[in-house]
Amino acid sequence: MLNTRLTHHSEKMWITAVIVALICCSETQAGVSCDAALGECKQRSTSWISCYEEKIEICQMRGRLFSFIRMMVNSSQEVEAGPNPWYQVRIPSSALQNSRGKALDNEVLVVMTVIESSHFKLTNRSSRATRLKLPPRKDGTVMGGFVLVVKTGNQPVRNLPQPVRLTFKHDKQMNNGTCVYWFEVPSGDGTGYWSTDGCETENTGTEFICSCNHLSFFAVLVNPELSVDEKSADTFTYINYIGSALSFIFTTISLVIYACLQRRRPEKAVGVHMQLTGALLLLHFSYLLSCLWVWLNPEDEGWVCRGLGFFLHWSLLATFTWTALEGFHLYLLLVRVFNIYVRKYLLKLSLVGWGLPTLTVLVCAISSVYGKFKLKTSDENIPNSTVQICWMSSDFKHQLVVSYITTMALPCLVVLCNSCMLGVVIFKLWGMRRSSEGGGWHKMNGEKSSRLWKDCTTVLGLSWLLGLSWGLAGISFFMLGIYMFTILNSLQGVFVFLWSVALSCKSRSDDSSSSKDPSTSQKMITTSFNN
Repeated sequence: MLNTRLTHHSEKMWITAVIVALICCSETQAGVSCDAALGECKQRSTSWISCYEEKIEICQMRGRLFSFIRMMVNSSQEVEAGPNPWYQVRIPSSALQNSRGKALDNEVLVVMTVIESSHFKLTNRSSRATRLKLPPRKDGTVMGGFVLVVKTGNQPVRNLPQPVRLTFKHDKQMNNGTCVYWFEVPSGDGTGYWSTDGCETENTGTEFICSCNHLSFFAVLVNPELSVDEKSADTFTYINYIGSALSFIFTTISLVIYACLQRRRPEKAVGVHMQLTGALLLLHFSYLLSCLWVWLNPEDEGWVCRGLGFFLHWSLLATFTWTALEGFHLYLLLVRVFNIYVRKYLLKLSLVGWGLPTLTVLVCAISSVYGKFKLKTSDENIPNSTVQICWMSSDFKHQLVVSYITTMALPCLVVLCNSCMLGVVIFKLWGMRRSSEGGGWHKMNGEKSSRLWKDCTTVLGLSWLLGLSWGLAGISFFMLGIYMFTILNSLQGVFVFLWSVALSCKSRSDDSSSSKDPSTSQKMITTSFNN
């Protein structure tokens, strides 16, 4: 962070530049105004970057240019200034002397301004950049939507022994940011990309400080946090409460249905369904308990809240693990071989499904991970509002690391594997249907339409059983995505109940049917390992 003396010096320099700009407003000489220089250069069919760099050196400073500085400075001294209070630049004397070239005059022209990032057009990715050994590319969102332009002297400034220091201030919560500069590709069509080559980033919490060994067009690429206001936070809370309560009720009913199915026709597939349903029941039950305890005891951060956080984390990991085991079971049924014998199959799955989450949460508990988690919400009327739950303590130093590994990396891996497994199921359904129909579905009569509907229902039910709704976390960077993720996952227990009802109806139909050629979807549902 810049020290106080340098900050005061920067403010004086900025005020001086503004006064100069206002004085120059009275000039009536002919020439392009600085605010119109960019538009004129953008009309060129070739590169507009070099054109703009030339224009800002000679343009007429008309109007109220509060984001534009042009001044002559002594190249033997460092310069600290900024086009506005949000952007500050400190240029060492070595950079000024390099930009002066062989000129005898010790004075150097310095220009600083800010332009919109929409003027920069990204080039398409290609292998040509790798062959030409161009600077590495960095993708992201430009912070604030503005780019800082710094131009000194008449010579390019590169490979400086002392870096140029650029400060980008911000008033929003930013978890990460990367300092970049604009690299224009050699094609000459004005396109390019952002690169980190020669720049280092420092984040102080309120500003990003970039140290670069060259001068160019600079920006900070960020992934800003999606702010949730108090009203939206309350809406999400109510959706979670209602959805979890319904899922708790319906998963309880599902367990009863599976128990009846297991008694009537013992199958290992039903046993796996029961384990997943039990884990899902514990997940919603622990979530409701954690929320209720915080609501009744908002100031408590004792052992009860830590225990509830432990229970919630354990049940969440158990749900993910059993979801993965559902995909593994389906893999053995459809890919490896039907009717394979595995000694003590359910016992081995249970050791993994319940043992792995238990070991994980015990390690976390020893590290004192659990406690009260506090999430701040943005609201003008209630600036310090927070949403609390018994989970992983916000005060734990490595809370984000543990959370990312156990609640983001693991679900992503499970969703990826189970998505592949669902693709295999769809492929097999399509292939067997095609062969049974004698070449395709081009003749869609009533029977074929009914079978197609059953297959689609089977695929949809499997997608919920395999936990693919958790993949919606990938679109939760905007508000609609958050709503979809919250609603569908809080109601996962309801969808599992519908699957259990369909399975029960199918079992009764098989008991009363003498057909020996069940459909593909029926085989997929009822086939299990031999005891």
